[in-house]
Amino acid sequence: MNHTAPRVILNIGAPIAHLALVNPPLNVIDVAMMGELAAALSEIEPRTDISAIVIRGAGKCFSAGVDVAAHAPDLVEEMLGKFHVVIRALVSSKKITIAVVHGNCLGGGAELAMACDLVYSSNDAVWGFPEIQLGCFPPVAVTALGSLVSPKRAAELILTGKTISGAEAFEIGLTTRAVVSDEIDATVDEVLERIRSLSPAALALTKKAVYAWDAMHFDKGLARAEKIYLDELMRTEDAQEGIRAFLEKRPPQWKNR
Repeated sequence: MNHTAPRVILNIGAPIAHLALVNPPLNVIDVAMMGELAAALSEIEPRTDISAIVIRGAGKCFSAGVDVAAHAPDLVEEMLGKFHVVIRALVSSKKITIAVVHGNCLGGGAELAMACDLVYSSNDAVWGFPEIQLGCFPPVAVTALGSLVSPKRAAELILTGKTISGAEAFEIGLTTRAVVSDEIDATVDEVLERIRSLSPAALALTKKAVYAWDAMHFDKGLARAEKIYLDELMRTEDAQEGIRAFLEKRPPQWKNR
């Protein structure tokens, strides 16, 4: 689908790069946005004057997730590939990546946020991985959520598709901090102020040394999750039905096959 309006707005004020997701009303991450995110990240990465990337959603939420229509059988492989290019770019970036979350932060939107180094959320944000309700699973979350919040908490979120508030997301370790909505900008500004006073070179090497996930295990795990998703899950009737039912706004009729 051709679109003229940009899905991602990049503003650079060294040493900070700001990325805004813009696809009203819910900042759904479609294939066009994935391409623009990947392009923006590859533009920022070689710049030695940038030490941090801040990602926000424009308007009333961070992102309600990846475009469900892009899960159709003829589109899903391209969609997953393009989305994971963005996730891998975030994970391997030498920049400090910061997600600022308000409103809905669901599915692929929550995966995008959790892949960042620092995550600041409003208390009343809505976090969740609802993919199971469509007969699907979130590949990035199945790979890495357990190491962030604990395997048991990750299993509950992924297997039930329940949503939690930003405050609960903070309690389980999914966010760095959760604050009341009108304090979120001040909280992030304070962090950016500290980052501005630090050496971009030292930050990049320190991030490389302390990285939260072992990048190699993440890469292997994500490749394995992708393979199960494309070769097994997408061949089930239930995954096709879950996606169709969502698009047709009706409850799914599971066949257990």
